Amino acid sequence: MRRTGLTHAALALLLTLGAGFAAGTAPASASSEGGRPAKEPASAGLLAAMQHDLHLTKAQAEQRLAAEQRATAAEPKARKAAGSSLGGTWYDADAGTLTVGLTPDASRATVKAVRATGADVRTVAHTARELAATQARLDKLNAPAGVASWHVDPRASAVVVNIVAGEKADNDVRRFVDRAHRAGPVTVRHLSTAPRTFAAGTVGGDPFYTGNVRCSIGFSVYGGFITAGHCDQHTGAVYGWDRSYVGNFQGSSFPGDHYAWVNVGSGWWTVPVVLGWGTVSDQLVRGSNVAPVGSSVCRSGSTTHWHCGTVLAMNETVNYSQGAVYQMTKTSVCAEPGDSGGSFISGDQAQGVTSGGWGNCSSGGETWFQPVNEILNRYGLTLHTA
Repeated sequence: MRRTGLTHAALALLLTLGAGFAAGTAPASASSEGGRPAKEPASAGLLAAMQHDLHLTKAQAEQRLAAEQRATAAEPKARKAAGSSLGGTWYDADAGTLTVGLTPDASRATVKAVRATGADVRTVAHTARELAATQARLDKLNAPAGVASWHVDPRASAVVVNIVAGEKADNDVRRFVDRAHRAGPVTVRHLSTAPRTFAAGTVGGDPFYTGNVRCSIGFSVYGGFITAGHCDQHTGAVYGWDRSYVGNFQGSSFPGDHYAWVNVGSGWWTVPVVLGWGTVSDQLVRGSNVAPVGSSVCRSGSTTHWHCGTVLAMNETVNYSQGAVYQMTKTSVCAEPGDSGGSFISGDQAQGVTSGGWGNCSSGGETWFQPVNEILNRYGLTLHTA
């Protein structure tokens, strides 16, 4: 059920034809390996959004998507090749390659093995294990409201603690920062405002209502959809964009984690689609491969619709007023209240559901998402893919 004019028949056509109508692209006329239609690299709408939000030409957007796909495919192999010398991985947009941080003790054989995966190598001071241990120590601290978040930054080879600029002189904030520095390699950065949640058919980005809250659908799974945990108001029924009954929350967690899932019934159905809101063509979802730090990513939500940016950090701990949430991914994409739970997608790969952030889509800001694969694993769900 959607307000965008896709009827049951249109959705059936979309699903029947599959990749041929992916994200609004024309069906491929040339067959590829195995007689299957060749896939377009990206829809025209997605490329247009990347051009606008990332300030790229069409050719640059196409080249970036292709490079990011190569980096995403190479990342698991590169991590394995790095072994105990791994300091982290990220996508270098300027070079168009995956970059792997290696500590100075990495052997020549290790460096060679990492480069053989197609990745570049940079020397970093600390291992990924050391940085993760430092973040784990911070996760055990009681953070005051003036501490916005913290995450491992492999490029800086440190745990970055984000402080609300207006609260940096607060005694509790200063004590937290002192304890953080004693926990391991830490650097401090400042945000203009504190993070907040964005609560306000089963198509990603569409609104749904529960209690007095409007949130956004993340991704369809078989049997329902996933969204943000704080959207569960524990008031019973969930209603769709047209205020008809959809289902009920079957599980949720917030704070600590930030996810939930809703079952679907009463004439509703699931589709592997993320809404483009007329800014881009609706996007088909084909998987959930994790895009590295530095990759482009776009978000669909029921308030501000479609916006793009880049992945800034992974496994960041976000200190909302309701409590800390762990293992979030931070992006440069803007969002506003009502966008919570909405879809984050990179190319045709689901990344996560909108958690919260700071700023807005007029002046800019940053937004976190709960990674999708953790939600699927937690509840034993299967992503609905094209």
